[in-house]
Amino acid sequence: MRRTGTTRRGALTATGALALGAVLTGCGGGDEAADGGRPAHSGARAAAAKTDRTLREKAVRDGALLLARYDLVAEAHPATAAGLAPLRAAVREHGKALAPPRAKGGEKPPAAPPGPVSAAPKAAVRELAAAERRRADVYAEALVTAGPELARLLASVAAAAAAHAYLLTELAEETAA
Repeated sequence: MRRTGTTRRGALTATGALALGAVLTGCGGGDEAADGGRPAHSGARAAAAKTDRTLREKAVRDGALLLARYDLVAEAHPATAAGLAPLRAAVREHGKALAPPRAKGGEKPPAAPPGPVSAAPKAAVRELAAAERRRADVYAEALVTAGPELARLLASVAAAAAAHAYLLTELAEETAA
């Protein structure tokens, strides 16, 4: 004959479910401030959003300057244009991905002139490699202050910039002086 009623296993399961429910309810509540029901952490979220937006805007400006430098090197040294084209296209795509949500497809960041290009093709490509290395370093440092989503994006772009620096260094070695 089967026993009916409460078993030890059933009591422990019910107690665990009640405790889990209490914990989840406790975690979800208390986030609201006394003033108007706004979350207490809205100031921190706003500051984080502002930091992310600032990081994105700076990254887009820096990317636009780097694109201009790629264009100048390709124009000054046409023999390097074929090797630079895929890297330049990737930098352009990084700029699109990093653009702040409201700026996508809209305004273009003002680009300052990137400065003179070295007369020697090898040196010009090495300068591009150095610019990509700096870009990778800047993005890696920005990971500390970026939000999780932007940090993942910056980490990917930093890795790509480091790979670009390597590829540009190799291209410089293959380029005739």
